[in-house]
Amino acid sequence: MRHAHRVDQVRTAEAALMATLPEGTLMQRAAAGLAATCAGLLPRVYGSRVLVLAGSGDNGGDALYAAARLARRGARAEALLLDPAKVHAAGLAELLAAGGRVTDDPGAFGRADLVLDGIVGIGGRGPLRPAAAPFATMARRGPVVAVDVPSGVAPDTGEVTGPALRADVTVCFGTHKPGLLIDPGAGYAGVVHLVKIGLDLPPAPVEALQHADVAALLPVPGTESDKYRRGVVGVAAGSSRYPGAALLAVAGALRGGAGAVRYAGYAAAEVVRRHPETLVSETGPAHAGRVQAWVVGPGGGDGADRALREALDTDVPVLADADALTELARLGPGLLAGRSAPTLLTPHAGEAARLLAGVGERADADTVAARRLAVARLLAARYGATVLLKGSTTVVADPEGTARVNTTGTGWLGTAGSGDVLSGLTGSLLATGLTPLDAASAAAYLHGLAGRHATGTGAPITALDLADALHPVWQSLTG
Repeated sequence: MRHAHRVDQVRTAEAALMATLPEGTLMQRAAAGLAATCAGLLPRVYGSRVLVLAGSGDNGGDALYAAARLARRGARAEALLLDPAKVHAAGLAELLAAGGRVTDDPGAFGRADLVLDGIVGIGGRGPLRPAAAPFATMARRGPVVAVDVPSGVAPDTGEVTGPALRADVTVCFGTHKPGLLIDPGAGYAGVVHLVKIGLDLPPAPVEALQHADVAALLPVPGTESDKYRRGVVGVAAGSSRYPGAALLAVAGALRGGAGAVRYAGYAAAEVVRRHPETLVSETGPAHAGRVQAWVVGPGGGDGADRALREALDTDVPVLADADALTELARLGPGLLAGRSAPTLLTPHAGEAARLLAGVGERADADTVAARRLAVARLLAARYGATVLLKGSTTVVADPEGTARVNTTGTGWLGTAGSGDVLSGLTGSLLATGLTPLDAASAAAYLHGLAGRHATGTGAPITALDLADALHPVWQSLTG
């Protein structure tokens, strides 16, 4: 699992470690890891042009010390000082002693075989300042390597509010920073390399599951399992206008590990025709039969209000999506108060904006996409529910403040019905007994992998392609 810590947590851990080490040791550890990564990116170090964009403070110092190490191996290292009065003096002296030099020519950026972005790092706030902003759009010859975080990206949130320097590789020290895992900042980070420098850190406020973590969560039937012991997931989805949503939600649910899928709604005939193993009923959740979790809302139309209320009246976890979220935003979080079982909300950015309006917060979809970590946490706290906020980076947050980000996926997942498949898959994992946080995290991961698998080398996919890909993806994790 990847762990990401806030800047204040990193600063505290650094201060505690530096108090036990000779002066400069921690910066040298960081510089050594940074230089090693840079050396691996160059065809050869000797004779290569390396440019440091050096801002003030320790971030620029890390970059200057790393460039000095490369200079000692024969690199032609230069430093462009963006704030000469505040440059890290010891780092600059080290570079000059190693044979590097200072340049005031911005054109060196386009000639360099490798650029080290040491402009601001984790201490930076807001977009690039005027002296550095032109580098965000300049043509480049070689890779740009960000030191700890790309300049212009908010390290704690991933927000990008103006010009930012897009990196090909980011070398982060001690721990990941949330902004490296969450869009839009993640889109500026490139490939992220973690250099451990010995920090003793508290529990991470943001996590990202990896293959082994998801494999450990997936349900495995025992020798005594039957379809009911494995869990039954109920799906209340679709309408006369949107019957396809029911088919897609059931398709996802059938591949999510539960022993059976019970469908309740208007599209019973279409569902059983496409998925004959489904238990179907034309009634609502109140009379459909016993389940271990409900999925409510995809394509629900005018019937979503009643289906949501009936599902929430049960004592099992409820996943609310699509039209059910619209009803919840209209009725407010009081509808969830006093439930004995958890609730999971799965909005996209537009639905999240409506849910925010339901608690008196104003935001549009673009604002949600720019501040997705904060929005997911706010919704989880105000609605008392776990929230899976869909998007280019899916964020899962629970009411206790735990947040996970999903690092799998592809732009081809932006296709009609993709979210319906995700809802069914997530609800199925809920029915097997996973917590809402684990079910949502594992489902988002599988959904992203299935998108990659289905699209292959880059072909468009449909939501049914996505559902079909869940089986081989599951096998790839557990086989």
